[in-house]
Amino acid sequence: MPRFKNILGRATEGLPTGGAALVFRRFRRHKLAMVGSAVVLFIVLAAVIGPLLSPYDPNASVGAFSQPPSAAHWLGTDQIGRDVLTRLLCGTRVSLLVGVMATVISTLVGVVLGLVSGYLGGWVDMVIMRVTDMIMSFPYILLVLVAAAIFKPGMWNVILILGFVDWPGIARLVRGNVLSLRESGFVKSSIVSGMPRRYILFSDILPNTVAPILVYATSVLAISILDEAALSFFGLGVRHPEASLGNLLNSAQNLTVLTSRPWLWVPPGVTIIVLVVAINFIGDALRDALDPTMVGE
Repeated sequence: MPRFKNILGRATEGLPTGGAALVFRRFRRHKLAMVGSAVVLFIVLAAVIGPLLSPYDPNASVGAFSQPPSAAHWLGTDQIGRDVLTRLLCGTRVSLLVGVMATVISTLVGVVLGLVSGYLGGWVDMVIMRVTDMIMSFPYILLVLVAAAIFKPGMWNVILILGFVDWPGIARLVRGNVLSLRESGFVKSSIVSGMPRRYILFSDILPNTVAPILVYATSVLAISILDEAALSFFGLGVRHPEASLGNLLNSAQNLTVLTSRPWLWVPPGVTIIVLVVAINFIGDALRDALDPTMVGE
């Protein structure tokens, strides 16, 4: 925790007096971001706590088949009598876990490769950047679908696929920042002072790159949630009976469901839209709040 606070503190050094407090004040000025934060917090709490409070097993038939919303089942039941609300809460938890874990993996891989590539340069930089260019040259959704088709469908496979497909963008972002910071005075003074390379990378360069990484990570999180939904919708992601927002939408492929049973597909669809839009609002506010060129509070 002290190490994390130190990195955040160094990340706000370029801002006017106030540091992290100023960042929060700037962030708070974005009304949509504050609403988005409240929405994300509510959805996360509902996904974590809701299934524990629900009286129904998400995978058990507990009512009539395709029963419309009622007092007993607030969002009705699905085609085999499972409670839709309980499955929606469990599915949201799975989709959030996939999004967060894929973002963490891609960010870690991208940050490490970007730091190494930008700081060492030479043949190391050339190899890493050529691999990055090769991955980014493939159509993104095609690459994800092919990887998902090769490996066995499942939550952890989806996490690993998305995590190792999304890192090139972060790697290029970090490399660009490292190339500019490498020529700065404080980095050169550390080199002249004989500081170890590890110290220069993680105490001088990385803290000054945290701001763009955080902003980029919010977009990766939103994209990962959408990708999980797409893969599960096509049967290449999280598989039944485990629920996710994507495979809850899978039933919407049926015309009868689309036209006469909206309680089966509208709730997960609306949840995906609201969650992704809220995360994007937060990312936009973070970009402005962490921008050292903005004047005033």
